[in-house]
Amino acid sequence: MSTASKLTLAGTSLAAISTIFLVHYGQQNEKAAMHAGVVRDMEQQRVKRERQAEFEMQKQLEEEYRKMQTVDGEGEEGKSKG
Repeated sequence: MSTASKLTLAGTSLAAISTIFLVHYGQQNEKAAMHAGVVRDMEQQRVKRERQAEFEMQKQLEEEYRKMQTVDGEGEEGKSKG
C-alpha cells in the first residue's frame, strides 16, 4: 500500500470515528436534557397539587368562618345598637 493510500485510510477512519463519537455525545446530552424536563415537569405538578390542596383547605376554612360570623357588616357593632 502506498503512503497516500495509508494517509487516506487513516484520515477517513479518524473522520468516521470522530463523527460516531460526536453523534453519541449529542444523543447523551439530548437524553439528559429530556430527562431534566421530565423531572422539572414532575416537580411543577407536585407544587401545583400542593397549592391546590392548600387552596381547598383555605376554601373550607372560609366556609366555616362564614357560618360562624357575618361578613356583610353586621358584626358586633350592629348587634349592640339594635
